[in-house]
Amino acid sequence: MNAPIVTKIVRPDGWPRPSGYADALITPGGRTIWISGQIGWNPATGEFASDDFATQCGQALRNVAAVLAAAGAAPSRVARLTWYVTSREEYMSARGEIGRLYREVFGAHYPSMSVVVVAGLVEERAKVEIEATAVIGG
Repeated sequence: MNAPIVTKIVRPDGWPRPSGYADALITPGGRTIWISGQIGWNPATGEFASDDFATQCGQALRNVAAVLAAAGAAPSRVARLTWYVTSREEYMSARGEIGRLYREVFGAHYPSMSVVVVAGLVEERAKVEIEATAVIGG
């Protein structure tokens, strides 16, 4: 039987322990961090500042960056992003503002990305969830 991969959990200071599905893990050797889906809320309070699609995207991106910082890495280390959005129409309408917010957090770094339209997310008010994989060492 294969032994489980030993990993290190990463969580920014002040963020509560997630309810089982939002941890970030660093692989053995510290080379890769796998960031579970980050949504557009304040992770410390679990509150959404807005129901605006672009605003939630910006917050989700800042949440990804906060996890990276807790691991000692910058957004430029991200190799892959997967976006789950609840509305194709809202995503398409907000692309200009999303791009501006993206550049505020990630600058001119454009990793491999996918956008997937879904029927809904676990948190009912969430309109976007972003997963990331980053190479942080080696």
